[in-house]
Amino acid sequence: MSVVAVGACYLDTILTTSYYPAEDEKLRASSIVRRRGGNCPNTLEVLQQLVAHPSTEKKLSMNLVTILPAKESLVSQQIRSVFEPHVRLDHCIYREEFQEPASSYIIKSQSTGSRTIVNYNELPEMTVEEFTQIADKLGPQATWFHFEGRVPDVTLGCIQYLRKQFPSVRVSIEAEKPGRPGLQELADAADVVFISKSWAVRTAYPNKRIDYPGGSPASRISDHWLTNLEFRSLVCCTWGAKGAGVYDGRSMGDIAVIPAYKKPHSEVVDPIGAGDTFIAGMLYALNCRDKIWSIAESVEFSTRVAGMKVFQEGFSGLDQVLSSLS
Repeated sequence: MSVVAVGACYLDTILTTSYYPAEDEKLRASSIVRRRGGNCPNTLEVLQQLVAHPSTEKKLSMNLVTILPAKESLVSQQIRSVFEPHVRLDHCIYREEFQEPASSYIIKSQSTGSRTIVNYNELPEMTVEEFTQIADKLGPQATWFHFEGRVPDVTLGCIQYLRKQFPSVRVSIEAEKPGRPGLQELADAADVVFISKSWAVRTAYPNKRIDYPGGSPASRISDHWLTNLEFRSLVCCTWGAKGAGVYDGRSMGDIAVIPAYKKPHSEVVDPIGAGDTFIAGMLYALNCRDKIWSIAESVEFSTRVAGMKVFQEGFSGLDQVLSSLS
């Protein structure tokens, strides 16, 4: 079994401040952290920990398909050293004329717990033609392709190619930015869709609502999402501190709502990447525990992994969730 994740890889610079500065204000940060980022790389960093855990009997091989600067550039070498050999980067696309990686500059406010992100990326995006060459090499062995919904028209072309050439492959996509045209078409083409809170709010229909514990409104899934789905079987929505919900099209539209994991006597430390961690938990559950866990149990596990992540800096050690279950 093999999972292939397709998405951007960033280098993150995270500044922690006491509050978010006003325009033209000078403010001293209390800390600075530099680390590898990007939605799919974050997901694979967590997924590889879960797969390597001794309790995992069904093992997965993992591949990252991303755009990187020149192959011999320092940053490309560093990124390969972080992942290999557990996550293979053999099929990354290198832009030899560029030396700078995609970068994110993040201001994390201690007073509100919010984060503000500014991205910089001059690397040309992947084309459908580049992906099809990679898919021809990975497709015969791959069982799952996961896409970050970055460039919807290109991603849709990639999914359509997979459906034609490798019909048994399952496909998941992440629909995060509600203002990005084409994400609805991507969602309709996938087996599993991970939607953000902002996406759920933007596409809300008031007559379709999941209410989280305490009566707080959460993921609102439109009539179109519930009835016009040719391929998709699962729609998962994270709602921050309110937990997560899932619509299961395989069980006559069952809806499960799972509250967020709460760690006693702890405060939120680092929410960056919590959504990516949730996706890692679901990919693990759907690939490695699909015969054991129900969908509700899979979502509960994923919210717990994501919940543990926000109470620590970075992604290390999250496989201990599996130890607590055994």
